Amino acid sequence: MTTMGSYRVLVGSDNAGADYKKAILADLEADPRVGAVTDVSVASGLADGCSYGEVGIAAGRAIMAGEADRAVLICGTGIGMAISANKVPGIRATTAHDCFSVERSILSNDCQVLTLGQRVIGLELARRLVGEWFGYVFDPSSHSAANVEVITVYEARADSTPR
Repeated sequence: MTTMGSYRVLVGSDNAGADYKKAILADLEADPRVGAVTDVSVASGLADGCSYGEVGIAAGRAIMAGEADRAVLICGTGIGMAISANKVPGIRATTAHDCFSVERSILSNDCQVLTLGQRVIGLELARRLVGEWFGYVFDPSSHSAANVEVITVYEARADSTPR
């Protein structure tokens, strides 16, 4: 279980999400639940204007390497960031633009990455959703744990051919 000030968080964006990233980065730096915030674009040496694919993959790799616990990534719709982060084995990333989906992304799916679309929702809603997301903790004894385990086992198999 995560305690106050213990989340190690990555933020990142492409050009289409840069404005929201700045605001959310400031919010996370002030959040007592967050111990450290790193801009994945800067930490990974990615140039300004890099693609959502580069940012999403860099964030996913950093989480899987144990360098961070969660990431908030912003692009135009959030979709490209989620797709690219999900290419990293072990990552569960989702786009969410409403409170219920943000809640379920953790409680039902144990997602490590939340993606948002700057062209889809307003800034105040984006900030609220990020704040709410950090209030949820996955319960490994919940019914949902078995569903997450199905994904984890499938992904870990050497032969992941669908049956």
